Amino acid sequence: MFLLAGVVLLAADPAWKTKPVQSWTEADTKQVLSDSPWAKLVKATIVSKQSEDERRSGGNMGSARGIGFDGLEKDKVVVPKSIMDLLKPEPPAPPRPQIPMLVRWESAFAVRSAEFKSGGFEPPTLDGEGYKVAVYGIPTANVKGDPKVLGQPLKDQAFLRRDGQKDVKPISVEVFQQEDSMVAVYLFPLSAELSKKDAFVEFGALIGRIAVTQSFNVQEMQFQGKLDL
Repeated sequence: MFLLAGVVLLAADPAWKTKPVQSWTEADTKQVLSDSPWAKLVKATIVSKQSEDERRSGGNMGSARGIGFDGLEKDKVVVPKSIMDLLKPEPPAPPRPQIPMLVRWESAFAVRSAEFKSGGFEPPTLDGEGYKVAVYGIPTANVKGDPKVLGQPLKDQAFLRRDGQKDVKPISVEVFQQEDSMVAVYLFPLSAELSKKDAFVEFGALIGRIAVTQSFNVQEMQFQGKLDL
């Protein structure tokens, strides 16, 4: 009975804990890339549009366009049908709309191994040492140009956060076009020295009107007996 329980427990362990990379199946690589300590599906929140007055006060004119603005559903404006509608009390504000996105640690060896084995998309980022965190599923924007130039406006709107320490800001951000969406890759400095002592690290970013946050359990981000970030 105890032996059987041990076999069942072993079978329940994920592939990155029990199998060498060369033995990973298609399902194993998919799990590493989309539902693992290094990869999380999240519901990103779409924040409200700025009003015309807010845009003008910031020195801007017209509606904001570009990455994180294009491709979002237009806000609906409710027009009163009669004078009585104007006298009705304000209804409670509806919950903010959300869109599914994927946040993944591209610098982790487990992730790079799964990408190589599956032949899936691997962001062609510039060489650079650091922690690379990618956000997948950004609606396609009507923009073209150098990935680093496209990512420059996003640089000051992202962080890695740990309890009791200063937020870590990215060194650079690159944005790439995929077949039907875009991906932003954030490079954070190794000088942040993330370790098991941090317990949890939170990634946060504002991409246009899209607010993304996700917490990662550092204790679980181990591969082949080592911390893998």
